[in-house]
Amino acid sequence: MTPRNKPEALYLHVPFCRSICYYCDFTHVMYRKETADAWLDALEKEFASREFNPGLKTVYIGGGTPTSLSEEQLERLLSFLDPYTSHVSEYTCEINPETMNETKAQILFQHGVNRVSIGFQTDNAKLLKNMGRHHTVNDVKHVMDLLRKTGISNISLDLMYSLPEQTMEDLETAIRTAVSLNPSHLSLYSLTVEENTVFGKRGYKSLDEEMEADMYEYICQTLPSYGFHQYEVSNFAKDGFESQHNKVYWTYRDFYGVSCGASGKEGYTRYDVTSSLKKYLENPLERDEILLEKEDAMFEMVMMNLRLKAGMEKSLFEETFGIRFEEAFRGKYETLTEQGLLEVSQTHVKCTEKGFPVLNSVLEELL
Repeated sequence: MTPRNKPEALYLHVPFCRSICYYCDFTHVMYRKETADAWLDALEKEFASREFNPGLKTVYIGGGTPTSLSEEQLERLLSFLDPYTSHVSEYTCEINPETMNETKAQILFQHGVNRVSIGFQTDNAKLLKNMGRHHTVNDVKHVMDLLRKTGISNISLDLMYSLPEQTMEDLETAIRTAVSLNPSHLSLYSLTVEENTVFGKRGYKSLDEEMEADMYEYICQTLPSYGFHQYEVSNFAKDGFESQHNKVYWTYRDFYGVSCGASGKEGYTRYDVTSSLKKYLENPLERDEILLEKEDAMFEMVMMNLRLKAGMEKSLFEETFGIRFEEAFRGKYETLTEQGLLEVSQTHVKCTEKGFPVLNSVLEELL
């Protein structure tokens, strides 16, 4: 892989939650003030021990629940990032409406956060309760009003579908409610039940594949009528509001991963910071590293880029690996183009309208 400049994107993971969502498989522990203070001490050591690009373009704070931190702790967290955010164009923080208030909104704004992602999930009270969520639609609306009043107007909402007991009507209602709140971006994810989640331990299952496919088709056909164009498998945006940070992942560019439970990629190395909070507190630099083979990296780059409607820039592939896409995947991509699933132009490789819904099958053929 051709050496690149320092990453221009940084992801920071906050591993705390005030309550646990039944579907969540990300690194998280229940919030306790003393533990969060100890985590901030370890995080300060990590920042002091690592070198980060002072010219970052995007920063994303996720979790867990970043807003589960107290106001003082949130202020301290953001102060660690201040030296690196003077050139940031998109600065995102995930928000749970259950743990947000006006003071926290002002703290985010004062430190340069200009985009938030809110866990809306659905407007159905019963489904929310079944997911372990404690907010209402009015809570989400209140938080969005509060953020806009503070000066943060670029707001993304997360929605979930294929939830246990969810009907197509439930989904249709949730989408209508979500767009009525006038977000600039929507992420819609189908439920995947992981073993170590509450859903997994209780034996819950997502809906059958046919219903899930029908829901996805409805989403893709409906959201454009509300002004949201699909630019990635699960993501829809109004013009000018595509997630620049997430596009770093999808175009296979490098990014820093910071804190317990975060992942990063720099050159040929992909790494996972320890997901054990206990180990992180003992050594905030402990992480597992994977050295990528060239062939693996080439496939990963194609795999991530094909998630985008626009597909992959062939020049970026050739610049990165010193080989043309057609040479690297000769004998594999031709079948897909003949089947009308893949389109290879002079400048891009992308899934066709027929291929995009069966992306996994396209990737299996390339692999």
